[in-house]
Amino acid sequence: MSIESVRKWYPKALTSIDTVNRLLDTIEKYLDLKPDQLMHADSMCCDDVNAIQYPPRAYEMLGPFHLGGLDGFPFAGITGMNAFAHHVPEDGAVIIFYAPHIGITKNGNIGEISRIGQNGSSACCGAAKGALGKLSAGQIVEGNITSLDFQMNTIEQIFHHHKNRILNAENQIFEATEVMYEAIDERIEVLVKETNYPCKYVILVGGIFINGDKDMGSFCQYKKFEYIDLESGERKSLIREYYE
Repeated sequence: MSIESVRKWYPKALTSIDTVNRLLDTIEKYLDLKPDQLMHADSMCCDDVNAIQYPPRAYEMLGPFHLGGLDGFPFAGITGMNAFAHHVPEDGAVIIFYAPHIGITKNGNIGEISRIGQNGSSACCGAAKGALGKLSAGQIVEGNITSLDFQMNTIEQIFHHHKNRILNAENQIFEATEVMYEAIDERIEVLVKETNYPCKYVILVGGIFINGDKDMGSFCQYKKFEYIDLESGERKSLIREYYE
């Protein structure tokens, strides 16, 4: 029941446990690296549900170093990426997982979940839904980013720049999450180019992190799984191998 309701929206979604198992198995098979040779950073929303539903096997890697703030945008920036980069084993790799998150209930309702200790459902991602609400109401002012609410204002601006795409979509919160993924992916790529990594590989894994109701756990659908050989500069995708 749980995975079926998720796959209505994300056909290739797997449970978080299966996601991490496949990830580590694929890396070991094709790059000959074990979890303790991987320095792991994530760029995910600071929502407590992501900590609650974080897959345990991910802790076999070193880390995680948290790059993300609201809805997973890498607000730690160049300084965060550089700090993380220099914690990596020299004979290993850095792996950067980044994803906006979205809730899906047992009934397949998107943009909300039932949380522990609550009878009703609440927004997930709350920041994305809040920004979407302001976008729909025409309340976002171009270029308005304040120090008091910097992260939320940044998300609002990202949505504002794709206003027509989001508001004309069949499902606005689904589309807003797609927009958010693209913004995160673009920023991660810039940060990676600006950073020197003293190791063999940089592994980039981007996707959508899907929170289920309190008794469902979490799921993930990958959009990117690539590695960069830092010696040769070669870049290769492993997404097909991952889904085989």
